[in-house]
Amino acid sequence: MANQKVAPLADRVVVKPSEEAEQMRGGLYIPDTAKEKPQQGTIVAVGPGRFEKEARVPMDVKVGDKVLYGKYSGTEVTIEGEALLILRESDILAVLN
Repeated sequence: MANQKVAPLADRVVVKPSEEAEQMRGGLYIPDTAKEKPQQGTIVAVGPGRFEKEARVPMDVKVGDKVLYGKYSGTEVTIEGEALLILRESDILAVLN
């Protein structure tokens, strides 16, 4: 699993974007380049938190949380064939319950 291979630093998290179903409109295939990127996913790894005034600030999110993030947030990476997104905790908009 990716969370054993990736250890984010500071206030960064690794998110596995949610899979979106293939969409067909009017019988036409929509290519990947025209599809909207998913804006939610599941956290697979969490950094230790950022330093502020020489003290570590703990993270508000944890592994397994389902989150919403900004459309153009983070950096896309592929590790062992799995598409992941590395972003800062501040790029997370909400935790889904």
